Amino acid sequence: MTSDELLSLRRTVVVLGHQGDEPSVRPMLQHHDSIVRELALGALHRMGALTGDDLANAVADAALLVRRRAAELSAGYPTVNLAPLLADNEPVVVEMAIWAYGEREDVDDNILETIISLTTDHDDALVREAGAAALGAIGDERGVPAILAACSDKPAVRRRAVLALAPFSGSEVEAAIDAALSDRDWQVRQSAEDLRR
Repeated sequence: MTSDELLSLRRTVVVLGHQGDEPSVRPMLQHHDSIVRELALGALHRMGALTGDDLANAVADAALLVRRRAAELSAGYPTVNLAPLLADNEPVVVEMAIWAYGEREDVDDNILETIISLTTDHDDALVREAGAAALGAIGDERGVPAILAACSDKPAVRRRAVLALAPFSGSEVEAAIDAALSDRDWQVRQSAEDLRR
């Protein structure tokens, strides 16, 4: 397949998704091109034909683009296990899996503990930032120490961590917000001011 043919196929998958043509799109989940597979996931989701099994298979895909899209779409599919993606070698995949768990109504204790650990210990700031935000969205008190630790991280992480304190109260939370009001990063200060309002 030439590059032009591949580009045309990618466009076709998107169009078929808008047309609701599931029989034509579904085989594309097995295509050799990772972008086609990723677009097929989105197309099936758009037409309401994406299944938990489709996502479970995509979670194990060799291509990070497909795994990341699977994580994103799985936010609305609570039966899909994203735990393997929390240990993915690609930070962008881990970040999206954390985000998806933060969007779910229920997160089990093992997943919560993993997100807490990733928020405090992961090498990539994007993952730590996503962790702080997800812990705020989940709203479990067990996540507060990790969010407080994130309030001393890099600026982008601090911004999200301060906002993640919104559902919580207590002297440590108040002290962290007070400290953020005088942070050297103006966006961190803005986040703290937003909470105070």
